[in-house]
Amino acid sequence: MKLIRVMTALFVGLGLSACAMSDTATRNTPPGNELIAAPSAPALKVNRVIVDVPQSLEVSEANRYFPAGDIVWREDPLGDRHAQVKAIVEDAMTKGVAGLDGPTTVDLHIQITRFHALTQKARYTTGGVHDVEFNMTLLHPKTGEPLAPSRFVEAGFKAYGGEAAVAAEARGETQKVRITEHLAQVVRTELTDPEGFKAVRLGLLEMFN
Repeated sequence: MKLIRVMTALFVGLGLSACAMSDTATRNTPPGNELIAAPSAPALKVNRVIVDVPQSLEVSEANRYFPAGDIVWREDPLGDRHAQVKAIVEDAMTKGVAGLDGPTTVDLHIQITRFHALTQKARYTTGGVHDVEFNMTLLHPKTGEPLAPSRFVEAGFKAYGGEAAVAAEARGETQKVRITEHLAQVVRTELTDPEGFKAVRLGLLEMFN
């Protein structure tokens, strides 16, 4: 009964209409949770961003085009890559939720499952994809209970290589800057668009055709 009350309260607070709850909006949602699967931004206010980069994620320092591992990050000095990735994602998510000022307050939990930027070899030759994936969950700010099922987000986008990478760096568009701005856009889209973020919107899928 407690869970039902929580779900009902959230639904009322979000003010979702029936027309906002299409099959697309309720993707990846178990039966019985459809009412809170796709919150709209005006109804939300993010109290806190929590980013988890599990130590179980494997780091690769191999300078290959496609290194194995879950984390590939080279733009910071050699060190704790988990902590470096966490700092990047926290900054991005905080920027992405800034300005949301709805009546329903939530905590946003992000669990990184993959963070692949480019190696030195790929960065200055072929380019490739910034491949970032995470699970996103809205939590009750007091109890920590999930308010909706976790959503898996594939946030990959095209990465510059060769001369384009050099030119981007000259403009101040480092990998960190581009990934931060992109992830901020992705999380905001996830919280404002019933369909969520789609890689195809940025032309990611077309580059492989």
